[in-house]
Amino acid sequence: MSLSHSTHALIVAAGKGVRAGAGLPKQYRPVAGKPLLRHAIERLLAHPGIHAVTVIINPDDRAFYDAATDGLALPPPIHGGATRQASARSGLEALATNAPEIVLVHDAARAFVPDTVLDAMLAALEAPEVDGAVPALPVIDSLRRGSGTYKAAVDRADLWRVQTPQAFRYPALLAAHRAAPEGATDELGLALAAGLNVAITPGDERAFKVTEPDDFGHAEAMLAPNLVPRAASGFDVHRFGAGDHVWLCGVKVPHTHGLIGHSDADAGLHALTDALLGTIAAGDIGDHFPPSDPKWKGAASDQFLAHAAQLVRDKGGLIDFADVTLICERPKVGPHRAAMCARIAAILGIPVHKVSVKATTTELLGFTGRSEGLAAQAIASVRLPE
Repeated sequence: MSLSHSTHALIVAAGKGVRAGAGLPKQYRPVAGKPLLRHAIERLLAHPGIHAVTVIINPDDRAFYDAATDGLALPPPIHGGATRQASARSGLEALATNAPEIVLVHDAARAFVPDTVLDAMLAALEAPEVDGAVPALPVIDSLRRGSGTYKAAVDRADLWRVQTPQAFRYPALLAAHRAAPEGATDELGLALAAGLNVAITPGDERAFKVTEPDDFGHAEAMLAPNLVPRAASGFDVHRFGAGDHVWLCGVKVPHTHGLIGHSDADAGLHALTDALLGTIAAGDIGDHFPPSDPKWKGAASDQFLAHAAQLVRDKGGLIDFADVTLICERPKVGPHRAAMCARIAAILGIPVHKVSVKATTTELLGFTGRSEGLAAQAIASVRLPE
């Protein structure tokens, strides 16, 4: 494979991904501890035949983009349009002042494309008569037409499942975009309409498109075949004192008293932090954030939990589930449970369905029964390399 060409990859990431379910746009949701978009970017940046990567985003999602790409050497993102076609054209037009020879247009949802797919496309473009190269997989299943009941068979010979990225000589693709009416679903369609010669190159099942909610689980399973499960628990207690609110699981809850502690005394997050630290045998919260250190006086406990989560990820681990039980007579937890789950999920970078927050009392027994304070216990389950 020759690396003589100037090659720029555009990742289209301006959509909302509504079929992937509620929550963040799918390109910003975590898979194996990283946003889907970051996986896509890192795959392309790591290839020696690709010299630059630029992302096309919805400007409303800039904060999500900045968080997902923190620390990566990227040009500023390009603002996309109302359709995928419009977004891709915006990216192509933005490259015109410093035009590459070859451009790849990729979907953020196909985040796990292997090098072999990229190698084959770039090699195909070494032939001067080839204007573009698009990876595809042959259709191997039997095909039938029908509506409710089966009808005519469909010949699967010469049928292909088309993937991205799709690679083209930049001037030819830009001209095809400029000439195309609205309605193209990918670059291949408008390239063929413009009469370009596009080679079929080998695709790969690993370059599947994350579309439905279950696809996130498939992606994690593909990335983590050799991880083993671990679980650990945590426990924390804080006394009530003067104040008009308490912090519980990252949520400010109005109350007749506050909680006494060196930080914000969020017992729920403290217990969960200890549970996560326990999964990697990394001590407890006091080892990492000593109460004797004045810098943590009044500190928000979300940073403690985020630190523990990052330590798990640094060891190649995935956070599977977090469960917190708050033990108190008051305040009432039920009205705030959904917000607590959402906040923990955001701190850990996991879907909210992987978080549980519960509450119980001690039936007026003990210090919690006398409303002298409250307690929290937590369990975290992770998967780590053997």
